Amino acid sequence: MLTATTDTLPDRQITQTLGIARGNVIRAKHIGTDIIASFRNLVGGEVLEYTKLMAEAREQAYDRMIEDGRRMNADAIVGVRFTTSMVTQGAAEILCFGTAVKLG
Repeated sequence: MLTATTDTLPDRQITQTLGIARGNVIRAKHIGTDIIASFRNLVGGEVLEYTKLMAEAREQAYDRMIEDGRRMNADAIVGVRFTTSMVTQGAAEILCFGTAVKLG
């Protein structure tokens, strides 16, 4: 499945728009991760545990968007975007979405 953050694909013609393909995941922090992160906050620097958690969540949301596009029989998804929102304290939603299209 081709994906792009742009609204078009070089050298490819979009012949049909199928709709919005989307994938999301909600991830919560883990108490063990919170303890490690609190120590990092004391000395400063990147909180690697949270970086890894969010990277995995983005990848899962992206994969789910691809699957949604496949269910629509799309050839590509253009205009791909990610958003993040806090659902509750300690839990965030990652949403990945774009326009599913057929190519000529």
